[in-house]
Amino acid sequence: MATVSGAEQQPVLRVVKGDATPEEIAAIVAVVASLQAPPAAPKRRRPAWSAPERGVRRALAHGPGGWRASGLPR
Repeated sequence: MATVSGAEQQPVLRVVKGDATPEEIAAIVAVVASLQAPPAAPKRRRPAWSAPERGVRRALAHGPGGWRASGLPR
């Protein structure tokens, strides 16, 4: 085993009783490894209608005909 700062590294798992096959040990290691980190939730897409940038609007047009320009699509 590799040494870390002068001390021997302890095994993560140890078979105490029984005669486990390499396949059984691999299955146990896979289960324990999957329990360590929770699965990352998929990133949800934000619908366009609830996007925060929709709350910010442009300044309204000033001057003659400004009221008409405020209702026209850009």
